[in-house]
Amino acid sequence: MNTRWTTSSRINGKKLGYIPIGYKLMLTFTIFILLLVFVNFYISHSMYDDTMRKQSRVNIQGTLNQIRDNVAYKVDDIVQTSATLYDDPAFIQSVLRNLSGADNHIRMNNVILPKLESAAKAVGLNLRLSVYFHNQTVYERYRDWDNANNQDFNEQSWDMYHMTRISNEFWYFTLPEEKYNSTMTWRQVEEDERDGRISLIRRIVDMNNPLDIQEVGIMRFSVRLSQLFDSVDYTKLGDGSVLSVLDPFGNVVFTSGSMVEDPDHTSDKVNPYAVIAPNDKKNYLVIEEDLPQKNWKIVAQVPLNIIEQEAKRVRTVLIVICIICIVLFTYTGYVISRSFSKRIQKLVGVLNAFREGELHKRIAYRGKGEFPQIANALNAMGEDIEALINKVYLTQLQKKEAELEMLQSQINPHFLYNTLSSINQLAKFGETEKLQNMVVQLAQFYRLTLNSGRILIPIALEIEQANAYLDIQKVKYGQRMEVNFDVDTSIWPYETIKLILQPFIENVLKHAWSGDRIHIRIVVKKEGDTILYRIIDDGLGMKQGRIEEIFDPRDNNHTGCGIRNIDQRVKLHYGSEYGVSIFSKVGIGTSVQIRIPARARNANPDKRGG
Repeated sequence: MNTRWTTSSRINGKKLGYIPIGYKLMLTFTIFILLLVFVNFYISHSMYDDTMRKQSRVNIQGTLNQIRDNVAYKVDDIVQTSATLYDDPAFIQSVLRNLSGADNHIRMNNVILPKLESAAKAVGLNLRLSVYFHNQTVYERYRDWDNANNQDFNEQSWDMYHMTRISNEFWYFTLPEEKYNSTMTWRQVEEDERDGRISLIRRIVDMNNPLDIQEVGIMRFSVRLSQLFDSVDYTKLGDGSVLSVLDPFGNVVFTSGSMVEDPDHTSDKVNPYAVIAPNDKKNYLVIEEDLPQKNWKIVAQVPLNIIEQEAKRVRTVLIVICIICIVLFTYTGYVISRSFSKRIQKLVGVLNAFREGELHKRIAYRGKGEFPQIANALNAMGEDIEALINKVYLTQLQKKEAELEMLQSQINPHFLYNTLSSINQLAKFGETEKLQNMVVQLAQFYRLTLNSGRILIPIALEIEQANAYLDIQKVKYGQRMEVNFDVDTSIWPYETIKLILQPFIENVLKHAWSGDRIHIRIVVKKEGDTILYRIIDDGLGMKQGRIEEIFDPRDNNHTGCGIRNIDQRVKLHYGSEYGVSIFSKVGIGTSVQIRIPARARNANPDKRGG
């Protein structure tokens, strides 16, 4: 009565005052989730504006850097092309010579014209190369760019003029003083503004006397603004943004996009003054990036409402993340609480298994808590009981277990499936002779394999069984597989445990291929009181570490378990001094040796049953 009352009181006490650890964990996770949600919302509501401005500035700056690099790349191409005229002494000396007649004709066709044509076509842009020479003996050759047919000319072109055509032009006599390989300028001159182009202007000089640099001429590379600044695209920043290119004087050279104040988008260009100084800086983010080589700038104006839209998207993402976190953490809490209950169920399950005689059951818990201590105690108890039983029945159990493993390995479903699949293919293609041969070999293989359940068979039957297996495989692999048997005739009177050759041959065909062919040599011979089987292949080979893993009984990897089982069967039947050994070299091949005692047939009738 007292015991029952005490037990009842404890149970009632648990029901009234005990909170399971699963509920405690769930409560902790719930508090953590709420804190996480609160912190995320606090950050999104109080700090998103400043954070998004900085992030947007970084993103825009990165985009501007990419645009700058793209423009700089094209500018560099044009500058490098101009350098081929600037730094060509042979070309310059040819231009300086006063020639006439046939000599002048040869100079024009062999030197000047090919050089100008090469420079005009050196860059994959719509270039107009105009060259102005002081030497009046150089012919003028040019297109009429006022002609309506030539205003939108889509090919690279070159023109030659005399300096008298531009000697009074403002853009010519305002060129800076010449400095070697650095004096050049970008301007809209001649027909450039009309045709939407801009020109790189650079002198051609004679550097024979560094103290007196002589101007030979002027070269002008005119390129379309739309090609030079094709990467200056406002869509990379968002609708309502404006990208503008400003020259060193603050003039707008190229513009992409339109201001938000133009709701009807009636103009595809923006007010230059609005680009430099927006009327309402609170509504726009303005970022400038210098362009190299020209001291020009790219100015980006991004409406802040774009940033606001991005902030809303980020806020939405944060809300989604918080919801996902709630779901994930709730599920995690559920999983953890269940894991504790499962541990208790495992303890109960092991106790029940011990009661039913399943002493091999074990629990693997790590750590220093209560569960590992209980698990260790139960494992130790099971090991002690199992050791007492194994002390009496170990030898018999090992033999029976080896026999069971042998019987389980006698029939290979995967091999049978592949063979039946090959038979199906032969039947489908009408190869009846091969089909009949394969069926006969398959029947012979299983007749020899099953062998009325006997364990010990003549060595001749073991070799015949391996040969039947190879005959089946030859239908599949054909001439790609070459097999040689080297059998000592003195082994015929002896017997062997069956099914020890075929698994190694199968292992070669599965794992040793290193190309389209495989060579296998099977050696069976008698050495003293020992029978030696050798299976040699020229396949991939193995490292020594892999061989050690195969023979390690603690290795739970299924690969190599067949080899280990054969080794154990040989040792159980004949003793630990016999068994399997493997010698292998990566890239050369593998040699497997099976060593058994030379015992004549009918010498051990007590070991024939199965």
